[in-house]
Amino acid sequence: MMSGMILVVEDDAALLASVTMELQFEGYTVLNAKDGRAALEIYENNRGQLDLIILDWMLPELDGLGVLRRIRRSDDLPVIMMTARDYVSDKVTGLDTGADDYITKPFDLEELLARIRVVLRHRQQRKPATEQLQVGHLMVDTHSRQVRNDGDLIQLTQREYELLLCLMKNAGQTLSRDELLDQVWGVDFEGQPNIVDVYIRYLRHKLEAAHVADLIHTVRGVGYVLSAEYVG
Repeated sequence: MMSGMILVVEDDAALLASVTMELQFEGYTVLNAKDGRAALEIYENNRGQLDLIILDWMLPELDGLGVLRRIRRSDDLPVIMMTARDYVSDKVTGLDTGADDYITKPFDLEELLARIRVVLRHRQQRKPATEQLQVGHLMVDTHSRQVRNDGDLIQLTQREYELLLCLMKNAGQTLSRDELLDQVWGVDFEGQPNIVDVYIRYLRHKLEAAHVADLIHTVRGVGYVLSAEYVG
């Protein structure tokens, strides 16, 4: 039995159901989306936990190529494109945009499973060694995505984790709100810039509750810095 989390994006309800059932039978955890916008939302909410996306080309709201382009701006998560169109130019476009593989409908489920195994095997082979970032007694393991203080696990939401990781990777360096927005929420984020301040507050409360020394400091008029030795 295989394992891993796969997002299947397909607007054909019957095909979505059959692929999902087969993948679950094989031991995968499966998430579903029926349009491109929903796919991106699920991707963002499960970023770092997903192992693969099976992505239909022709989708409502935002097509598969648009979804793939947005993911490829910051993530090398494996993507298998699937489409009813068997044009060589489409395959070339999909692969040039960053798809790892391509399968044309109708397809045999055994062929899809074989392609999944190959893509996941390649992903495992190219996975970087675990990176551990540490400031003071606070440590982030980028492989397991766990945050610990003196060995004690701290539970963070996905966005809180991404924000902390960004600050940890730039420890000692002041980051502006715009820089944090771009790196954590993405350059296409259309919400209010003060979302950064809101999540900094959330993150500080979580760290304080876990008895972490004050590491996140406000640099007035600029942004935020994570440091164990900061003097304001």
